[in-house]
Amino acid sequence: MTDVARPGEDAVPIHRRAIDYRAWAVDDDLVVVGRLTDSRPWAKDGSTVATVHDLELRVRVRTADLTITGATAEMHTFPHTECPTIEAAFAGLVGLNVSRGYTREVQTRFGGPRGCTHLEHLARSLGPVVIQAVTSRRALSVSRGESDDLLAGGGGTGSPWARDSCHIWAEGGIADQKLAAGWRPGTGPYPSLALVTFLDRSDG
Repeated sequence: MTDVARPGEDAVPIHRRAIDYRAWAVDDDLVVVGRLTDSRPWAKDGSTVATVHDLELRVRVRTADLTITGATAEMHTFPHTECPTIEAAFAGLVGLNVSRGYTREVQTRFGGPRGCTHLEHLARSLGPVVIQAVTSRRALSVSRGESDDLLAGGGGTGSPWARDSCHIWAEGGIADQKLAAGWRPGTGPYPSLALVTFLDRSDG
């Protein structure tokens, strides 16, 4: 593997893409707003376009089953006058569940000429944001003393959306073994102590 050196601190990028997601708890739902901007940091003298895209996607998600109940796309800056004609198509996110199979379904509905590649990117990457927002909402509950840990309400066996989502949450993997040894997400130090620490405790 070859290391890639970071450009110098004074180097000006030729292109910058920024993606920002913010989530709010609204009643029993989540409202998530994603924004994508493409800009040219070198274009400061007004001789060329500095902001190429500034696009926004807003969704409402029912947390009980992680289903999208509302979706609105809005283009603030775009390269073609006709670009915004695709905004309404993204109402087609309504009814989708953001857990397993979500990314594939978004690509099927909005990929290529069926959508806008940038709004589709926002929609596709929305799923993990919703999961993190649900976790953050539970963390807030823990911080307020309203819940004992992040798994409260999840049956006590593990986060239903985390299982098999990464190498840590592989079935029977590190997180499962920590849970079996008594660890609960949202308690103790962050990051969580190494698995061997919990195994030593359970052996003792």
